[in-house]
Amino acid sequence: MSWSPTFPDIESAAVQIEPQAVRTPLLRHDALDQISGGRLFVKAEPLQRTGSFKFRGAYNRISRLSDAEKKGGVVAFSSGNHAQGVAAAARLSGCHAVILMPNDAPRIKVQATLAEGAEVIHFDRYKDDREALGAEIARTRGAILVPPYDDPYIVAGQGTLGLEIVADLAEMGLKPDVVSACASGGGMMAGLSLAVKTLCPQARMVVAEPAGFDDHALSLAAGRRMAHSGDATTLCDALMAAIPGEITFPINQKLLSGAVDATDDEVLAAMAAAFRYLKLVVEPGGAAALAAALQGKLQLNGGVGVVVASGGNVDPQVYRRALDLV
Repeated sequence: MSWSPTFPDIESAAVQIEPQAVRTPLLRHDALDQISGGRLFVKAEPLQRTGSFKFRGAYNRISRLSDAEKKGGVVAFSSGNHAQGVAAAARLSGCHAVILMPNDAPRIKVQATLAEGAEVIHFDRYKDDREALGAEIARTRGAILVPPYDDPYIVAGQGTLGLEIVADLAEMGLKPDVVSACASGGGMMAGLSLAVKTLCPQARMVVAEPAGFDDHALSLAAGRRMAHSGDATTLCDALMAAIPGEITFPINQKLLSGAVDATDDEVLAAMAAAFRYLKLVVEPGGAAALAAALQGKLQLNGGVGVVVASGGNVDPQVYRRALDLV
């Protein structure tokens, strides 16, 4: 699929996913306002079905398959959150899911994917080409490939986040000045930006990345898709894509105001803050935008900021490191 999603596609996705997806709340705390320098709201996607925003796009894509397409099942590749979203969406839509997951994917994510009834096949993220493996499985099994971000239905599904954010703020008589979310391939950021900028053109959209995995920052600066160096490490296992997506980057290039990053220590501190003040469990990748906000990198300057806490599927041993900071 090469067409680019539009705002009406996001509105259609909202109707499509409404029977199954959770409308997650915006959370805030005075202490986070003080630290961030503005009125900071956190979109709590750890409370979403399967524990992350990925269910939105996966269900919007898979629930639209024809009966004939469903017979062949679906195949996806993911370190965990997209895997769980696809597995759950496939189960709810009545089709089989095959998920390619890296050998080092967090155990809690693998277990949750299996619990949704999916078939899991492991691969080496440093040696194997997951896209080639997925394409081969799709070909041999007659399955539909459901990519993690480079699909217009996926982008539109993630964009429903933006509709909810703007509507919930409007009920409080507010509009967002800054909205930030993490990015791997950029699907959530693209859909979120389409929705928010359509409804609130004045809002600044800022993407958050792990330090050393700054492919969006590099791409925005160069005006074309650029890969990061690939020689860094990060706790943010969900945010390790090498280069922005082909469908997602043109949208983000047009709508984003900039990019920020967060170190592992900043991410752990944000996870601790989410636990302490919001009673919310957030995984490392899900905390990147919150980490940037709490470090002053979003430059709220007293305005209204929204960050997406995108997922809460964290291994206990990693979460213990964050809790040690509470």
